[in-house]
Amino acid sequence: MTEMTETTPGWLNPDELESARARMPILYVDAVPVRVDDKGSVTRVGLLLRIGSDGTVSRALVSGRVLYHERVRDALLRHLEKDLGPTALPAVPASPQPFTIAEYFPTRGVTPYHDPRQHAVSLAYVVPVAGDCRPRQDALDLVWFTPEEAASPAVQQEMSGGHGVLLRQALAHVGQLP
Repeated sequence: MTEMTETTPGWLNPDELESARARMPILYVDAVPVRVDDKGSVTRVGLLLRIGSDGTVSRALVSGRVLYHERVRDALLRHLEKDLGPTALPAVPASPQPFTIAEYFPTRGVTPYHDPRQHAVSLAYVVPVAGDCRPRQDALDLVWFTPEEAASPAVQQEMSGGHGVLLRQALAHVGQLP
């Protein structure tokens, strides 16, 4: 996936980003958007449909870098709005605590998470959203699955880079892994 250069202060231009990726881990956030019932139980899991830079179509979680001098909470909200739209109404807790930390490596097999571009460390969250979600940017669609459907082999096969593993961990964390 090709990323556009942002004009936000503290953002690296493409050459600087490539250089940094070759030298150090980059901090990311991953978010599993969910719908919850009135008791707080997860009833649906939202997965993005994306086309990769190589033309492959896959399902993905909300994911992105944390900017220099940006709080994790703000990065989560920024990426949720970027991918789900401004009316998604995410409920990030007052003290965001990740359910796990995923380490993405450019070398396959070091961990279940793979990113051929870089070594990245991602704080992973389950985030309830209550509003209207309309995918933006490079996402083609957002599809809501039941937890059982999301954990199914068919959906898991459509996820790349370890997002399927991360999704299953998220479902286990909220007591919804079938």
